Amino acid sequence: MAKVRPYGGVQARDRIADRKGRLLDAGLELLGGSDDPPDLTVRAVCAEAGITARYFYESFADKDALVAAVFDRVVADIAATTQAAVAAAPPEEQNRAGIANLVRAVAEDARVGRLLFNPRLTNAVLARKRAEAGGVFAVLSGEHATNAYALPDDEWMKSAAHFIVGGVAQTISAWVSGDVTLSKSQLIAHLTRMLDALAGPRLASPGPVTASPPAGI
Repeated sequence: MAKVRPYGGVQARDRIADRKGRLLDAGLELLGGSDDPPDLTVRAVCAEAGITARYFYESFADKDALVAAVFDRVVADIAATTQAAVAAAPPEEQNRAGIANLVRAVAEDARVGRLLFNPRLTNAVLARKRAEAGGVFAVLSGEHATNAYALPDDEWMKSAAHFIVGGVAQTISAWVSGDVTLSKSQLIAHLTRMLDALAGPRLASPGPVTASPPAGI
């Protein structure tokens, strides 16, 4: 295999990583830059990134792969910073620390808020990734609850975690879209108060839980 020489003192792998980063940034800008973004195209992404189309395909198979990668990068960043914030807080402040980090991430970059929570973004890949992310955050929420309150990791806890994550996501979605007009600090306080009200022994199962399919199935 021919050896790829540095160009302008920059190694080939670094140039590829730089172009990929610019494409991801462009994808976030086009997907989350407005409340009603146009359809995403490879041409538009490349124009925003200042990169020719042939370089797009060295990193992504198609525009759907780019959308998924943009979403994954945003979620990974938020998950990492939220877990760090929760771990650094005393037990009684952990719910607030996690919520505050999430709300601030959304508030400080409106593109992130739109990407994760704007209901007007109907991209099929985003819809799938949002559903996947909800499942991931439900697992993390359940793990936090079982560790923080010494509760059993059972089906009751799993359902409670999905309820909590879904409620938080829907509330922030309403805030991002303007249906809820609380200030950032009010939103953090309100969500924290609701989570604290659900925390502790209240999350414990009232009795044995038997898994069964929904009615009619």
